[in-house]
Formats: sequence, C-alpha cells, structure tokens
Amino acid sequence: MKILHTSDWHLGHALYNYDRSEEQICFLNQLTGIVQEEQPDVMVVSGDIYHYSTPSAATQKMYTDGLLRIHQACPSMTIVVTAGNHDSSSKLEIDSNLWDHFRVKVIGHIERCGSAVNWEKQIIAIPGQDGNPVGYVAAMPHVYPQNFPILSDDTPREERQSRFFQALLDETGKQNTQQLPVVLMAHLSVEGSDRTGQDDSAGGMEFISLSTLGKGYDYLALGHIHCPQTLKGSENHARYCGTPLPVSFDETYPHSVTIVQIRHQGEQPEITTRSIRNPWPLLTLPATPVPFDEALKALEAYPDHEQTYIRLNVLIRDYLAPDCNEKASAATRGKACRFCYIKCTREQQEQATPETALTIQEVKEMSPLDIARRYYREAEGEEMDEELCTLMQEVIAQVHAKDI
Repeated sequence: MKILHTSDWHLGHALYNYDRSEEQICFLNQLTGIVQEEQPDVMVVSGDIYHYSTPSAATQKMYTDGLLRIHQACPSMTIVVTAGNHDSSSKLEIDSNLWDHFRVKVIGHIERCGSAVNWEKQIIAIPGQDGNPVGYVAAMPHVYPQNFPILSDDTPREERQSRFFQALLDETGKQNTQQLPVVLMAHLSVEGSDRTGQDDSAGGMEFISLSTLGKGYDYLALGHIHCPQTLKGSENHARYCGTPLPVSFDETYPHSVTIVQIRHQGEQPEITTRSIRNPWPLLTLPATPVPFDEALKALEAYPDHEQTYIRLNVLIRDYLAPDCNEKASAATRGKACRFCYIKCTREQQEQATPETALTIQEVKEMSPLDIARRYYREAEGEEMDEELCTLMQEVIAQVHAKDI
C-alpha cells in the first residue's frame, strides 16, 4: 500500500493580518502535482484542515476546489480526512455524503449507535488501482482524553483513551482477514516529540506515550506537531509529517509531505518526503539580534523584489521606542516584503541587577522554561544548570498533560 501522509494545512491562517491564500493555493497545487506523480492508493490528512473552526466562505471554497483537483489527479485514490483541534468536527462533516462520491472519507467525530461505537465509520478498506484491497485505515479524529467513549463499565477513567485505540485496532484486525497493512491516523502529541516552533495556544496539547495508541498498526500517521519527524523508538512505524507551510517564524525547518510504502503487514515502512515550496518565506532579519538602528538598515537594504514575511531581530537594553514599528513599516514601502513585528532580545547586563519588567507581549512570546530561567537568574544570580532545566521541562510537560 502506498500512502501520502499530510496534515496541519491550517487553511485560512493569516500572518499578522496578512492574507495567505496565495501560499495556501500554491501548496494545494503542488500537492495535486505530487499526487499526479506518485499515484498513491490513499492520501491521509491527519487533522487541522482549517486554522479556524469557522472558516470563511473563500477558505472553504479553496479547500473544496483543491480537494477536487487532487481527486482528479488520481481518481482511484481514496482520501481520508480527520478533524484536528482547530477544526469544527460537525462543520467538516456537513458534506461528507457528497464527498463519498469522490472517494473522500471525512471523519469529524466518533459516531455511536446507541451505546456502541460505529466502528464501520472509522475503519476504511483501501482498494488498489486494480480494485483489489491493499490495506486498511483506522481513522481517529482529535478527541480530548476525557471525551473518549467508555467501552465497558469497568474501564478506569485514565484508561479510556488507551482502551479505545486498542479496540479500534482490534476491530480493524477482525476485518483484515487477508492480513493487509494497517494505517492508524491520530491528531495528538506524543511524549518525546520535537515541538520546535510550536504554538500550542489553540486547544492545548495532549501528552501521551506511544504505547497508549495500542498495537496492530503498521504505520501511525500523526498530525498536530508541526515539526516533521519519525518518532524515536517506533522503528519507522510512527511519524509526524509536519506542516506543509510554516505557521510561525520559529518553524524554520523544511516543510514537506510524506510518502510511505508498506509492502507487507509487519514490515518496516519505507518513508520518503516531497518538499513543499513556499512563495512567501518567513525570515528573521538579521539572523542574530542587533540594535534597532542596525536592524532597520538591514530592512532598508533588503531587495525590493523579494516576497518575504519579515520580523526584525532587535537587541534592546532598556526599552524599545514607541515609533519603531512605524519606522519599520515605512522602510518596506515600495518593497514586495511584508513587515510583521519586532522580536526583542534584552541585552545582558554586566553586573547582576534586577531585570527590566517584561511587557505583556514579551511574556506571551516566552516559553514557561524561559520564564523559569529568568526567575532563577534573578533569584540566584546565575544561570540555571542543564539538569535543572531538564527537570523543569518534565514538570511543565506533566502540568500540561493534567490541564487537558
């Protein structure tokens, strides 16, 4: 079975009020070309189709037009779309009956028949180009841990999630009498994954162990984490494909979609990637923080014709002058680039003195670990050592998990 794995499209996302539809249409066109060339048996889209739960009419049309072009590029391919935490599961499923005619299966929520789960909706047999079955997809939309169905009266609350995933895979196994490859889709955060550049402000993150997702799949097609990665210890069986387009300036890694080939059940998947080109790259200028006047000169010298989103990387000692944003905006007039905001880094003081109070914007941009380091520096007069940093990261992860 040949799989195209993609997720986290975030259609409708605007960057500092700049419309990004040109970039998103460009991605969908590239995806159509990749499908045309690869001719997969199935394309799985593991959540966060939209950036907002109530996308505009123009964004919904972009999605519909794009999906139809993708279907036309490989009419024999099955497309499986699951809801992410940014999506409205009910809105995503409104046209699901119509999408069935184009081999598109949309799963927004866990469907129940009375007190029982309708497994038939979530377990999808995948036919090959000759019409014969080549594998199965067990499609799981985003669900918060406390909202998983209770499958039996003796199920402890903390085991609802793990028991549901295993039950889904067990039901898939019952249907899979030919022992074909199985793909499990999920939209969540697995412990130990690289969350570089991730903004987890929308709906938070679920931190679960890989073992929670059960046994019985050959490939785990994950969404939710934006950094593309194959999970350590999964032996190529579990992967985040990452975002096709960066959602923030800190997503500085290459963006792509993933191609997976599984020849036989139980064998290690063959994984390759296909790069996605962004016509509007995100650039931090300059690469290291400098005083505002130097950063402004770099912006003024930036090539007029380059289509780029820019944030200025500024080193400050006391405060940033109130007219700096206006000056930066003025420097881009007549240029193709788009100024977004100023990233401020405070200059280290030579003597140990209390640090300048942070603005609300600065606090929002800091991670919990950075705030802890700042407090430790003020309280102890020295930097927090790496062992304590690691401990703090573990505590922060546990707190996040309990808050979900």
